[in-house]
Amino acid sequence: MSSPRRTNVWRWVPRGRGCRRRHLLFWLTAVAMGWVLIGVGHPVALGQNSKPTEYEVKATYLYKFGRFVEWPAKAESEFFSICVLGQDPFGPALNAIIANETIAGKSVVAKRIPAPQDAVNCRVLFIGSSENTQLKQILTTLRDTSVLTVSDLPEFTQHGGMVQFISEGGRVRFEVNLATAERAGLTLSSELLKVAINVRRNAR
Repeated sequence: MSSPRRTNVWRWVPRGRGCRRRHLLFWLTAVAMGWVLIGVGHPVALGQNSKPTEYEVKATYLYKFGRFVEWPAKAESEFFSICVLGQDPFGPALNAIIANETIAGKSVVAKRIPAPQDAVNCRVLFIGSSENTQLKQILTTLRDTSVLTVSDLPEFTQHGGMVQFISEGGRVRFEVNLATAERAGLTLSSELLKVAINVRRNAR
């Protein structure tokens, strides 16, 4: 069995602050188009005929969200943890994407957690489809935490989740419940909001 594809897409974006700002919208649009996982210039770039899977694209989003969201000081922790609650749809893809990466000087780690109470030290939490019947309880448990909640469950943002993946024309897009994120003390960059297909400014 071949090893997971390593997909470090940020390295091909110019590093300067000005260049980074100019390329941000382009990069996020590329993700939505589904080909951003092709690591241009990276030694393990995908082949010309390769196509990223849905959950490789979503795993890359989880990592990239961390670069365009600011957490309150009270959320400081040793690692930048991206967590998965419930059945894990990513397999080894998430670990491969974040391997050796850092955000704000902290090593990025992936964690699979069994209960929402274990998400206290997570920065980003993906809630799997297996948790659909418990969604209300999960979001209630996380209400007073500063965790960016993400899922592809239907009507996730309507129920108080922060970021919902949506399939549109065969591409992975997302919408945002800005009110819920701000209530948790999170600040989402305006560039990130520009490429969301919908921004909810009311909690429900």
